[in-house]
Amino acid sequence: MPKANELGVTPQSEDFSAWYNELVLRAELADRGPVRGTMIMRPYGYRIWELLQAELDARIKATGHDNVYFPLFIPEENLRKEAEHVEGFSPELAVVTIAGGEVLEQPLVVRPTSEAIIGESFSRWIESWRDLPVLVNQWCNVVRWELRPRLFLRTTEFLWQEGHTAHADEAEATKEMLLAAGFYREVTEQVAAMSPVVGDKTPGERFPGAERSVSLEAMMRDGRALQSGTSHHLGTNFAQAFDITYATADGRLQHCHTTSWGMSTRMVGGVIMTHGDDRGLILPPRLAPYQVVIVTLGAESDSGPVAEAAGSLRSELGAQGIRSRLDDRTHVRPGFKFNEWELRGVPLRVELGPRDLAGGSVTVAHRLSGEKEQLPIAGLAPAISERLEALQVDLLDRSRAFREGRTRRADSYAELVEGVATGFVLALDCGNPACEARLKDETTATPRCVPLDGTPEQGPCAICGEPSSYGTRVLFGRAY
Repeated sequence: MPKANELGVTPQSEDFSAWYNELVLRAELADRGPVRGTMIMRPYGYRIWELLQAELDARIKATGHDNVYFPLFIPEENLRKEAEHVEGFSPELAVVTIAGGEVLEQPLVVRPTSEAIIGESFSRWIESWRDLPVLVNQWCNVVRWELRPRLFLRTTEFLWQEGHTAHADEAEATKEMLLAAGFYREVTEQVAAMSPVVGDKTPGERFPGAERSVSLEAMMRDGRALQSGTSHHLGTNFAQAFDITYATADGRLQHCHTTSWGMSTRMVGGVIMTHGDDRGLILPPRLAPYQVVIVTLGAESDSGPVAEAAGSLRSELGAQGIRSRLDDRTHVRPGFKFNEWELRGVPLRVELGPRDLAGGSVTVAHRLSGEKEQLPIAGLAPAISERLEALQVDLLDRSRAFREGRTRRADSYAELVEGVATGFVLALDCGNPACEARLKDETTATPRCVPLDGTPEQGPCAICGEPSSYGTRVLFGRAY
């Protein structure tokens, strides 16, 4: 646990980046690894990932996908079969050239993603239309050599899931791509309590080798975007590169249409930056390792009636499926314990001391609002459950209101530049890479996506004045 003089963090308004970096370390979510850009996930941070993983994995399996595992090492020649894919990832690749004390005849790439190795396997597994669709997913680590690493957000090695599927035609693959995007939207909204904009990536922002990419763009508390999940229709690009073909019912040989989709541990960073405040983390109840912390008060709170009541209360919460932690330490002051659990974002704190016990009630402190209320000990678990559900809803509403309040429309380049300095901007775009490059060079902002629910609209591009090309406004913003 942090020492007393380490509990404070730099205010968000003073330096959001410092606030984030300090909080990740002081809340004991993660630590820096011995190799630059690597991350050690500590138990508290890993538990958040486990809870999110379980929610997403259940949705994946419920729709007919099976979990698999593919090797970490990929022959370099496999990766080079899809030239656009290699070009997109080549600056980030980690390559093994020596193994067993000898120079390898063929270098091995440490997977940055698995389309290449899975595509080669699909080519052997699929023979006819009866073998389709193939629906697999793997939970694994990947390596991308980050130049500017940041814990959870961009690390040289990170954890994720990557779904890979093969289909008979474009329509089926498109349906799959949107199904996966639906998984991500559900988990992002209902579990992480983040409110994303879902839309198509522009051609310049698509996944290397994809014909269509759908992403979820959530807004952090500093107005920047975080891509919280992506789903890609790869067309027949990888199928042609790896000869993934099937015989149709009438005997014709066709290339499969493939998809891939992924969500990673950067979601933990997203939860931190979406909900946290100057006092530390605020965790959505469905992702909180401890949804409730029971803090006992008084010199003898580790024994006697208070301890007995606290133990009973914890058992009662557990029977309701509520994750709780008992803090019965007597060697630190109550104020220190309160600050510590606020820093770590526990949604509700239950304070129990001799006076509370005598009065048959407890004090419940709410992490989001900071408010306290007295509740009777009898029947406390159902009341706690209700408040946790209400807090989950409140956090999503707060996230949505913040994003909407920081999103504006722009019809000129000056308005666009002004808007991306503080949040998202919806503007018409001609799709010319030169326009996007100009905006990125001058503001670091990029087109985040073309919203799927955008209102049809045509007009001049906000950057150059040429006719727009997407049929609706494009979402622009600076991103992590």
